[in-house]
Amino acid sequence: MGGGGKIPYPKHVWSPAGGWYAQPNNWKANTAVMAAAIFGITACVWAVSAEKEYRWKMPEEGRFFPSRYWSRQIVEYRRAQRENKDD
Repeated sequence: MGGGGKIPYPKHVWSPAGGWYAQPNNWKANTAVMAAAIFGITACVWAVSAEKEYRWKMPEEGRFFPSRYWSRQIVEYRRAQRENKDD
């Protein structure tokens, strides 16, 4: 019920992925480090993109667009609209 043992394979073969039945001892730590690195790089690129985003025409009220929540220009525009509306 286990499908048998591991098949014999040549020991002299090398591959960057680790070859047959590769399971490094520290794979969990390596995965966590790479996930953190990818998350950090993505967060930095996201922040730079949101900072540099510029709109010539503001989006229509009531329409869904995700950048409404993080674009500095749109956030300031909506805040000014609310202040003018209250006055």
